[in-house]
Amino acid sequence: MAHPVSIVVVDSRTAATLAQVMPLLLLTLAVELRRTQRHRTVRRWRIGLFLAVFGLVEVVLVLSIDGSFYPFQWFDILSTVMILWLMSLIFRLSLSEPPKDNGDNDAD
Repeated sequence: MAHPVSIVVVDSRTAATLAQVMPLLLLTLAVELRRTQRHRTVRRWRIGLFLAVFGLVEVVLVLSIDGSFYPFQWFDILSTVMILWLMSLIFRLSLSEPPKDNGDNDAD
């Protein structure tokens, strides 16, 4: 009799904690990069590579919350798509410059 295959990468408590903490750390990093203007000196491909790796780690953590990486449920796939979409949105926004507003003059 064949046993079902179950792949465990991280235990469920650790995965749940990291899946919640890591996006906050990413947000803090993004804010600090913008505040210090470091996003202008780092090459785009490095930012993209970092966000891609971060997204993959986050996907593994989210898929592992229920205790195993595989098998996963349909909502896990939906969560994965949402995470990767948000990471691509963060990438595009992190490289964009704020719009110049000509109507906002402080020298009145």
